[in-house]
Amino acid sequence: MSLAYAECSLDIRESLAVQYFVDATRDEETQLSTRLMDFTDLKSALAYSMKYESAKTASKISIHARSIESIIKKDGAWKERDDKFESVLNALKKFVNSLAAEQNAPRRNPNVTCWKSFKKGHVQRACQVNDVYS
Repeated sequence: MSLAYAECSLDIRESLAVQYFVDATRDEETQLSTRLMDFTDLKSALAYSMKYESAKTASKISIHARSIESIIKKDGAWKERDDKFESVLNALKKFVNSLAAEQNAPRRNPNVTCWKSFKKGHVQRACQVNDVYS
């Protein structure tokens, strides 16, 4: 952008950058709101757009959220679901722990032969035998 409009002042280049940013915004509501605020610098336009998007997302979440009391009143089987969830969660925890233990276990191959001592069970870099030549 600075090379294309090198002869323009910094204010004009910043204004063009804001216009390009607003035009590139995909959400029409965010684009319109940011355009109506008439920002002159890119940093404030970006900050406003991010605040607008987060507020819009938060309001969508609160519309779909239900209180726990309404769930309990409507659904008498909530305890069964909770127990099923707990059992699935415990099984998942056991599985993750077994995977972690399996990954942390040393992988020793008893058939490996050391090239230094010619003994089975370890490799040369883990050899405990003193080298007679060094």
